[in-house]
Amino acid sequence: MNKVRPLAVLILAAGKGKRMKSDLPKVLHEVGGKPMLLRVTSLARAVGADRIIAIIGHGRKLVEETLTGTGVETVIQEQQLGTGHAVMQCEPSLKNFDGDVMVLSGDVPLLTKNSLEKLLETHYNSQAGATLMTADFVDPGGYGRVLRNDQGYLKKIVEHKDCSPDQLQVTEINAGIYVFDSATLFRSLHLIDNDNSQGEFYLPDVLDHFSAFGQSIAVEMLADPVEIAGINTQEQLWEINRIFKQRHEA
Repeated sequence: MNKVRPLAVLILAAGKGKRMKSDLPKVLHEVGGKPMLLRVTSLARAVGADRIIAIIGHGRKLVEETLTGTGVETVIQEQQLGTGHAVMQCEPSLKNFDGDVMVLSGDVPLLTKNSLEKLLETHYNSQAGATLMTADFVDPGGYGRVLRNDQGYLKKIVEHKDCSPDQLQVTEINAGIYVFDSATLFRSLHLIDNDNSQGEFYLPDVLDHFSAFGQSIAVEMLADPVEIAGINTQEQLWEINRIFKQRHEA
């Protein structure tokens, strides 16, 4: 796949992962014998990232040691105030960057190069200002819901805890994986607020501003929802390792 514009990949990796019940930062737990954060940085490199920035916080020294020699940059999120706040920490590092910004999660290690290339192709072909990845989940509990209008275009994303009973019936979810025009992203981040049940700055809230700025928003639905399975507990870690082994030994 030919890249149309320079690409910076931001990896959300600041969380503590309390439910893991471990002193090790969540993103350093291993999948297939390798810290899951390194699986995500390798994926970013595989899709042609010109720059890779890990947004770190909890256990930052251990995370920085793990990234030594990889060429991955780091920025610190001192307080975990939401995904929008996390990405905002990268603005000084990207002030002279003119290109696209992809956002990935450091605890989603099953995502494939093929799926990210499809996301980028949709972004380029549609000439969108922002493109998000979605998936159809039988049990979408906990995920933000993707609401579409009568024409099938994206209307908005509502976080699970802010959903109405009707919205909770929607099975298309926000995968938390995006590509944005860099300049519009940071312009929009300055306009979002934390007026929601979590008191956090949600990254998807920038999409309303992309529309207001005349930028189109594209959507790429993931073919295999298992790829975006996140890890919050030791049980989920075990299950992801099982799936990883199954897929890589097949």
